[in-house]
Amino acid sequence: MSYVCDIKHSVMIKTEVFDIELQELAKFAKVISNPARLAILKYLAETKTCISGDISDQLPLSRTTVSQHLKELRDMGLIHGEIDGLKINYCLCGSTIEEYLEKFDYFFESIKSANISCSTESVCL
Repeated sequence: MSYVCDIKHSVMIKTEVFDIELQELAKFAKVISNPARLAILKYLAETKTCISGDISDQLPLSRTTVSQHLKELRDMGLIHGEIDGLKINYCLCGSTIEEYLEKFDYFFESIKSANISCSTESVCL
């Protein structure tokens, strides 16, 4: 049985009790939960082309920080990078992005369609 230690909350979580799809959605959500990674994805989308060179020139982040975030995005398959001499060309991976968006839509559709009314004082907006 595998465990993930959440040091921030000092909790042990049994990842195996959740199905693979939930684990993948959680991993995707974790990767895109960082505003720097969202900024990188947005920048790559706005340029509408693969970027060769240093993305940190376009973002208010150090090269080391950008490099770490690019690695997370690559590991998730949201971008890919190809070495071109001394530079790396970074591109969005549209098929992977679409796949995760479809999974998220499917997941939240069942939640939205539950149509449960809460009778509490707080209101969900």
